[in-house]
Amino acid sequence: MADTPQNPTYKRVLLKISGEALMGNTGFGLHPPTVERIAREVKSVHDMGVEVCMVIGGGNIFRGLQGSAQGMERTTADYMGMLATVMNALAMQSALEGLGIFTRVISAIPMDQVCEPYIRRRAVRHLEKKRVVIFAAGTGNPYFTTDTAATLRASEMACEAIFMGKQVDGVYDKDPKKHDDAVRYDSITYDDVFSKNLKVMDASAIALARDNDMPIVVFSLDEPGGFRGILAGQGTYTRVHS
Repeated sequence: MADTPQNPTYKRVLLKISGEALMGNTGFGLHPPTVERIAREVKSVHDMGVEVCMVIGGGNIFRGLQGSAQGMERTTADYMGMLATVMNALAMQSALEGLGIFTRVISAIPMDQVCEPYIRRRAVRHLEKKRVVIFAAGTGNPYFTTDTAATLRASEMACEAIFMGKQVDGVYDKDPKKHDDAVRYDSITYDDVFSKNLKVMDASAIALARDNDMPIVVFSLDEPGGFRGILAGQGTYTRVHS
């Protein structure tokens, strides 16, 4: 049974996770128990009455930049990366629907047999009907990352924030896994991200978020209940804003 909505901080959000987040400890591909765990996190937020859309990377299957670095033509490599995101989106859709959440995968590259093409008004309507929407295939263009796709779709869907699910609980001044004295920021501006060269999103995604005044909430996806906790006004995270 769905929980009673608890006046969450945001009413409509976009969750961005990397493809690597779906690997678990396998080192490559999909780890179904990990996919299901993340799906339960999404369900817990959906049960609060929050409208949720998602963008998932494809780095667990194929990363365009790495293919390009190994001699593959960049445009071809990027399209292969986009197809990898569709596979991840379908896996997440299957996990969410297994939990009773109506879900739609919407691809920037038309492939009608497996998912819907991207039509903004239709996607908004799905959200209004309380379906989880997963945007796949990036922006449909090479040379743009899924970070940029997430910022673009969040702006088009009129989301109130982008939630970046990471392996750390916020933005630090240096890598907390390598430096014990790393300091976490509670909040930071877009310009600080640029000036301090902090690894939140790629530069074009941060610039797009800044231009559209789209807050970015960086939190740990490995913390059980963390996604829901932040929307309930609790938890540890970093907020990137203007």
